[in-house]
Amino acid sequence: MKLLQTQITQSPSSYISVLERDEPQFMAPFHAHPELELVWVKESHGKRIIGDKIEPFKEDDMVFIGENLPHVWLNDETYYNGQQNHKAKAIVVYFNKNLFGSDFYELDEASNIKALFEKAKRGIKIGDDTRKKIGAKLEKMVAQKDFERVIGLFEVLHLISTAKDNELITTEGYTKPVSKDGTDRLASVYKYVHENFKQPISLNQVAELANLTPQSFCRLFKKRNKKKFVEYLNDMRIAQACKYLIETDWSISEVAYACGYKSVSNFNKLFKETKNCCPKAFRVQFDK
Repeated sequence: MKLLQTQITQSPSSYISVLERDEPQFMAPFHAHPELELVWVKESHGKRIIGDKIEPFKEDDMVFIGENLPHVWLNDETYYNGQQNHKAKAIVVYFNKNLFGSDFYELDEASNIKALFEKAKRGIKIGDDTRKKIGAKLEKMVAQKDFERVIGLFEVLHLISTAKDNELITTEGYTKPVSKDGTDRLASVYKYVHENFKQPISLNQVAELANLTPQSFCRLFKKRNKKKFVEYLNDMRIAQACKYLIETDWSISEVAYACGYKSVSNFNKLFKETKNCCPKAFRVQFDK
């Protein structure tokens, strides 16, 4: 499936767009854009693809998508058979984070919003309790204009940023990891793995980057990430493999070698353990 890079808002005067969709089926292709996007499906069902995650969606599904995160909603086959009783209804909010200006994100009061936008790079599924509160505000935003719409957006972002029932969508390795602390001794490890996952990476190499013995590195990494380093490395490689399977027509073996696997059989085995399906089946899911 080819990824289409798009842009929704074109100028500072249109940094916020609120659209109410009422269509026979969702028509947008697999795409990404610099704007952040909040999608509330009011009526429809099928599967949605966000990053490397393929999941079913139905009425009342709500997700918040960060900048340049690939996504698409694909209706079930019945929507394409001309059945008149099917509708695809949604309220969609697009906005560019430049709306608030760079100084805004330096405010202590904006720390939750800044953290939210970082999390949104992996996509966020909004829980039921929060979705009910946000849904009511989105209904109002459709009719709002001028600064009322800006206030409405602030209220919605506050609800999402303080919610306890959100879930991250893509796997950790799909997007570039961001260290919370510039002095974190593992920051150089995350960066190195992200840039060199195609090459053999040894425990001694990453331990040296962190200026630790291999034993101390393993203890620290497990404590911080709740998983062993080898598991983290595999998650990173599988996440990148998902990108290649979705966005290229490379063969399975080409994808495996491009992600640092020396054996296609080993790649297939680890992929299935991680994604509960083989690479070929994962790719097939993108076909309607």
